[in-house]
Amino acid sequence: MYNDVMDYDMLYVRSRIISSVRSFFDEHGFLETLTPALSPNLIPECSLEVFKTLLSPPRGAARGGAIPYYLTPSPEIWMKKLIAMHKKSIYQVCSSFRNCEPSSPLHNNEFTMLEYYAMDAGYKDVLALTEELFDYLICKNKKNLLRFLGEAELKQAAPPFIRITMEEAFMRYAGFSLKNAIEKKELKKEALRLGLNIDEGVKDADVYNLIFIHAVESALPKEKPVALIDYPAIVKTLAALAPQSGGVFCERWELYVRGVEAVNCYSEETSPIAARRYFEEEGAEKQRTAVVPHKIDPDYWRIFEGFPRCSGAAAGLDRIIAAFTGKKSIKAALPFPMPMEEF
Repeated sequence: MYNDVMDYDMLYVRSRIISSVRSFFDEHGFLETLTPALSPNLIPECSLEVFKTLLSPPRGAARGGAIPYYLTPSPEIWMKKLIAMHKKSIYQVCSSFRNCEPSSPLHNNEFTMLEYYAMDAGYKDVLALTEELFDYLICKNKKNLLRFLGEAELKQAAPPFIRITMEEAFMRYAGFSLKNAIEKKELKKEALRLGLNIDEGVKDADVYNLIFIHAVESALPKEKPVALIDYPAIVKTLAALAPQSGGVFCERWELYVRGVEAVNCYSEETSPIAARRYFEEEGAEKQRTAVVPHKIDPDYWRIFEGFPRCSGAAAGLDRIIAAFTGKKSIKAALPFPMPMEEF
């Protein structure tokens, strides 16, 4: 199954970068955690599919039903419980798992996640922290990285980040105001203008995503990392709403490095009412549409009672390592990449 084995030079630089990640967060007072890869329930995210397994009773025990468990698509479900309990800045480097995604140059069904949460911080604070992290990783490993690519190429993955709001990006690359289109329910009209075919009944969030992929994502600058700021709230997440946007945008950004999305961040929702509504709405949608339905803890929203102000980021570490070494595929950044299966 695993035919391509990473060469020693890449294995070495991967090890040094991951070690530097830990040094950076340790020096900034973050506590490292290592939470379970298996969970009896998950946070509902309709854009993700998961892997299911079964916990069977011990041999010789009285026969009973096996208990379903799920491989975590990120450590978020466990890390937020730690935050609710201890209210400390934490980080984690771990394997995460996503099903029903093509094993491709940008996807591996098992991948390396870096997830970090900063207390008493908003999404722009964590953007500055991430910029500092990238600068630290490149400076700390520059000699090793220059064995793979030239100085000019390395600068394409280095700070300072280009900052563009989603509203600015849609005006610049799609030719319309995203805010106005959402408020006036005209996203489908704009999609048709751009030559996109939209089926009846398609949700606004999916129309937005089609336009984004078609007109915006591919046009983003590649000479420096690009932080796309203030995502539309029609894409449901546990992100806090941007207070001055009239509920149209949320406090969220994603970082693109050489045109590839590498980090997702938002100011965390702290309202138990909003969290409960998210779990109920997304949970119902997940059960309706998921290829692999999973259990949802109906009381998970209660951890948001007294939840601290904080911001969390999830980074695809394999994509970052690939970007830092000039590789076009994350397969080169994985010790044992999965083959690109054809279905």
